[in-house]
Amino acid sequence: MTKTLLSIGHGYSAQALADLLLPLGWHIIGTTRSAERAAQLDRAGIEPLIWPGTPLPLSRATHLLCSVAPGPEGDPVLADHAPDIAQATHLDWVGYLSTTGVYGDHGGAWVDEDTPLTPSTARGRARVAAEVAWQNASPTRLHILRLAGIYGPGRGPFAKLRAGTAQRIIKPGQVFSRIHRDDIGAALLAAIQSDKGSAVYNLCDDNPAPPQDVIAYAAELLGMAPPPEIAFETADLSPMARSFYSESKRVRNDRIKADLGWQPLYPDYRSGLRAVLRAEG
Repeated sequence: MTKTLLSIGHGYSAQALADLLLPLGWHIIGTTRSAERAAQLDRAGIEPLIWPGTPLPLSRATHLLCSVAPGPEGDPVLADHAPDIAQATHLDWVGYLSTTGVYGDHGGAWVDEDTPLTPSTARGRARVAAEVAWQNASPTRLHILRLAGIYGPGRGPFAKLRAGTAQRIIKPGQVFSRIHRDDIGAALLAAIQSDKGSAVYNLCDDNPAPPQDVIAYAAELLGMAPPPEIAFETADLSPMARSFYSESKRVRNDRIKADLGWQPLYPDYRSGLRAVLRAEG
């Protein structure tokens, strides 16, 4: 029987998994909201499905991955399909992409999967509620992956540096954890292929770092002078970007390494940025 992944909200991170599954003979159904994106998926060998607006073909799937973020009204997938998902006992695996924002602010201290969830933003609180909802709805083993800040080809700092719009923002004590998109794909594949039961995993690299260090190294790779330092208080940031700076923590990834044998291809931002630059050309 052909293994079939139903990828709900098939975007940047899910595509990293698709790139690994398609050569293995998997069939992938990817949902999207736009006809333009549906055509892109079709060209990539993925069966496109406009959703919302079309019933989810749960009966055709052997595996399910949800990348859809919750909204003010909760998780939109479960709002429409929780009973159907709960009855889909034929599924071999369910994956849900969450965020390390569920931990809230820890003043730069280390957190792991046993750290109490104390989100300080509405987005973080919605993620906690969505995680619980998926745990209640899943009829089979469920792997929740809490993703750190995602970067990769097309989502690196190089375009902004070249355009002169990158900012080297300084907030004393601020650190972020990160994850390269290819390491997300590899972790999801390891989860699917494992025999581990339901679990929650942090997904991040080994080197939490201040954001200004990342910008400075990216500029060095381009042979450019780094942007001038700007104090966080005076930086030109969107409300969402500013909210990210309200939380500082270092995220541990020991559990996913021990359980799934996963090791990051890019254990720090330096190796990851070099790979991004090579990929972007």
